[in-house]
Amino acid sequence: MELSASSYSVNIKALNERINAKSAFVDMLLLELSKAIVGQKHMGERLLIGLLANGHILLEGVPGLAKTLAIKSLASAIDARFSRIQFTPDLLPADVIGTMIYNPREHTFEVRRGPIFANFVLADEINRAPAKVQSALLEAMQEKQVTIGDTTHKLAEPFLVLATQNPIEQEGTYALPEAQVDRFLLKVVIGYPEKEEERLIIRQNIEPQSKNKINAVVTAQEIVEARELVREVYMDEKIEQYIIDIVFATRYPKDYNLQKLQPYIAFGCSPRASISLAIAAKAYAFIRRRGYVIPEDIRAVCYDVLRHRIGITYEAEAENITSVNIIDEILNAVEVP
Repeated sequence: MELSASSYSVNIKALNERINAKSAFVDMLLLELSKAIVGQKHMGERLLIGLLANGHILLEGVPGLAKTLAIKSLASAIDARFSRIQFTPDLLPADVIGTMIYNPREHTFEVRRGPIFANFVLADEINRAPAKVQSALLEAMQEKQVTIGDTTHKLAEPFLVLATQNPIEQEGTYALPEAQVDRFLLKVVIGYPEKEEERLIIRQNIEPQSKNKINAVVTAQEIVEARELVREVYMDEKIEQYIIDIVFATRYPKDYNLQKLQPYIAFGCSPRASISLAIAAKAYAFIRRRGYVIPEDIRAVCYDVLRHRIGITYEAEAENITSVNIIDEILNAVEVP
């Protein structure tokens, strides 16, 4: 892809040099993650994209695929506060955000903060919590604040919700509201490891635990600074148009000669999808030590950004057509700049 004339106003060479200097921690983070996680390179990179793009991540996969371990390992590799919430059907909003406690000595009410007051919050099996808990979590995710009593409390930066859900067990679970699902920057689907990877997993888990100890290699402040630099990554107008075309193809497939998809799409992606696609692509370019976005960056993050934002019809479900199949068709049809 050729950079347009407008790119000359951005010093790409200087930006590349700055990104090379500031993104050195990416390799260190991935190295620390590899101490605990064998393979799963895709998941590791997506966790970093969420971290750098300031977006929450939903991890989906069957039990035992190291979803929780990956999130705990990432938090351990960053010098920041981590908390875990095990979601259950009887969970209350106060169990997540905190509550007001009466102090009999002072005759006053004091705020007792909940586990949401951390930099990294692992929401384990998020689809097990009822609607009241989901709404409390929604405010924290979107506004980066929580309300306890009459007072609003700002959450620390960086703040990231990393949620897991089990796709096969439906008993005692609640479908996540569309408004909340849309708040997740990425939905990452985790698959089984390869045979050789599984051999390494066995070996790693029967070795002395001290060998796999994860060290903090990055500070929270460095992450905040890197996020600012990610937003400076150059995005050409042609790339912006490519993003718009992909998103609009989910809403108006006929305009892109994709009439056959019309019966399968209940609703297309919102403008939040366009924003998420742009910032995730910038974060991906940053991880690749580049100061500009190319079409391959968009395609690399497209599935994780859009798979949970396309509503499919009953007809699609009956024919075993998923949102991933729809994204496949769109990426094949939309012209690459």
